[in-house]
Amino acid sequence: MSELKQLEMQKDDEMEIDLGEIFHLLMNKLWIIVLCFIIGATLAFGGTKLLITPKYSASSMIYILTKTTSVTSLADIQMGTQLTADFEILATSRPVLEEVIEKLNLDYTYEELKSMIQTDNQTDTRILRFTVLDANAKEAKKIANELADVTAERVAYVMSSDKPKVVEEAVVPKYPSSPNTKKNTAMGGLAFAFVAATVIVLRYLMNDTIQTEEDIKKYLGLHMLAAIPTEKRESI
Repeated sequence: MSELKQLEMQKDDEMEIDLGEIFHLLMNKLWIIVLCFIIGATLAFGGTKLLITPKYSASSMIYILTKTTSVTSLADIQMGTQLTADFEILATSRPVLEEVIEKLNLDYTYEELKSMIQTDNQTDTRILRFTVLDANAKEAKKIANELADVTAERVAYVMSSDKPKVVEEAVVPKYPSSPNTKKNTAMGGLAFAFVAATVIVLRYLMNDTIQTEEDIKKYLGLHMLAAIPTEKRESI
């Protein structure tokens, strides 16, 4: 039983030694990993700036009403909350988006415009938010505001009630919302560094050649009695 424990302890020691060697190996090759990180970060930064078109997002919001009266009951609030989810779908319906395209004279198809729009309704609210993503900041603002107005008219028509109020109009965004240059740069650098570290470790693990006296003792359990030095002769 004691021999079994001794073997297990020996295996644990070997594992610790191996992990320690891998750590020291990575430290010795740290310059390669850092160099790969810099290369990856540079490529990711350049690719993000040169190959990806910046997109701007603009948002507008409308407040959904269910009744024209000033007194709102709990049932009305619940009804409005439930209907808001329906109006999310209505906002991106073909009649609404085609009207937006016609009013703004946009060079988009219904499918293209729909892919640029995101609707959002926060839980337990009757506020519907429209977010438009476009390469043109001014156009993103125009589409978001027009979409809010057309959707409000459509809701009033469907519900046979007053037109919902626009509680927030979109403004021209100053900065692009995508791509995230910092994130892409960091991810590119980390990816290259990880690949470099993986290659270094794999080459170490696959190298089973005996190189030092310690390797002979460690892997073969033998003690070296003597060593034959090699002498390099100079060419005449």
